[in-house]
Amino acid sequence: MKILFLGDVFGKSGRCVLKKYIKSTALSYDYLIVNVENSAGGFGITRKVFNELKDAGVDFMTSGNHIWDNKDGVPLLSEFPDTIIRPANYPPGVSGEGFALVDVKGVKVAVINLLGRVFMEPLDDPFRKVTEIMSQIKSQNVKVVIVDFHAEATAEKQTLGWFLDGEVSVVLGTHTHVQTADERLLEKGTLYITDVGMCGSINSVIGINKEDALHRLRYQIPGKFTVASGNGEVQGLFFEVNEETGFVENFKRIKEFVECN
Repeated sequence: MKILFLGDVFGKSGRCVLKKYIKSTALSYDYLIVNVENSAGGFGITRKVFNELKDAGVDFMTSGNHIWDNKDGVPLLSEFPDTIIRPANYPPGVSGEGFALVDVKGVKVAVINLLGRVFMEPLDDPFRKVTEIMSQIKSQNVKVVIVDFHAEATAEKQTLGWFLDGEVSVVLGTHTHVQTADERLLEKGTLYITDVGMCGSINSVIGINKEDALHRLRYQIPGKFTVASGNGEVQGLFFEVNEETGFVENFKRIKEFVECN
């Protein structure tokens, strides 16, 4: 099966480049997964944006620490746990689910979302949590497992990659919005990349209006961030998985310019 995973969609410009890319790409894939935690104005998701992305052709959505920023979007986690998930290592009782089993071409695929703790939030241990989830998945004989590790520190992401090497199909890093060029198969066969990047304006600071970011960093005065507009890029990772073994046989990093004025 062929799966396309695209990085954090940042606001209106991110949605614009994503939709244009989906319509125009010659890349053939069976399932599209997108991280949507910044999809509504850079903070969380709304019901309107959720429907917009579904209508555009997004099959499944992962998220991260900003998924809670928009109250309109939080109920979606409980209403559509087979379509949108939040990091699994939030405490018990939090809305939504941290992983889902989805059907791709008649094959069960597990998608797991985790949040890092280094320079982030003091959540439950993602290593312990993913071990719990993997025990559930293995009992159902699921071979294809995709992990979105939403984390800040590159070392933490790499460590989880090695921790899950040979146990899952892919470990994809999200959150920094800066794509890394270290995609590779690890020693035991798991595909790994530190960060897949983002979908958003290229003339920006990680999707934010560059003047806003400059003012904040120069003067250290809190201010409202706005979403940058204009042409952008779609960034992510395409991979082809052997349905019998669960391991990736072919992969390609995605980084494509999209005109979107």
